Amino acid sequence: MNPIPTETLVGALSWRYATKRFDPAKQIPPHIWTALESALVLSPSSYGLQPWRFIVAQDPAVRAKLAAASFGQSQAVDCSHYVVFALHKNLSAAHVDRFIDRTVAVRGGTKEKMKGYRDLMVNSTDRARGEGRLDTWMSHQVYIALGQFMASAALLGVDTCPMEGLEPAKYDEILGLAPQGYATLCACAAGYRAADDKYAVAPKVRFPANEVVTYV
Repeated sequence: MNPIPTETLVGALSWRYATKRFDPAKQIPPHIWTALESALVLSPSSYGLQPWRFIVAQDPAVRAKLAAASFGQSQAVDCSHYVVFALHKNLSAAHVDRFIDRTVAVRGGTKEKMKGYRDLMVNSTDRARGEGRLDTWMSHQVYIALGQFMASAALLGVDTCPMEGLEPAKYDEILGLAPQGYATLCACAAGYRAADDKYAVAPKVRFPANEVVTYV
């Protein structure tokens, strides 16, 4: 691992903005998209449970429907890649067992040796379910993936626009998510800014660090 220079990180995050207008003629090269897909897959989550599905909408007809369910925002159709971030609702013990199986397959060992960890995860999720906060807890993990995706895109010179201005139930219907146990939380358009997007040159408006960062 070779750390990038600090100015590279800060520069990329300063360059990034919520792109309002994408250039539909510019597509993300395959090798760059492959890296961004990896950024999604490698996103951290509580217990490593990955309670998500990332739907990359490529069909123009589907994108048009998603744009209509996003109050007509053009990003959904003009960007190179449009990613819908969906939550795996009501995470079950079966999902935990699937994660345990995957862990054994990747790291070796046995399911029997992982029983204690498996039971810890099941008990934690069951308790959260009983308290009515399981989906809320897991939805927070999906937003971690969104943040990682956007930061990774900025480092690769790819523009993004996170989108919560949409109708989740209509997205679910368009993408057929409900029967699969998933629900739309948000989406993110990725591609390259249009030359006439005035927001590209607008200064960032942020509170000073000493007002939002506290050391104790």
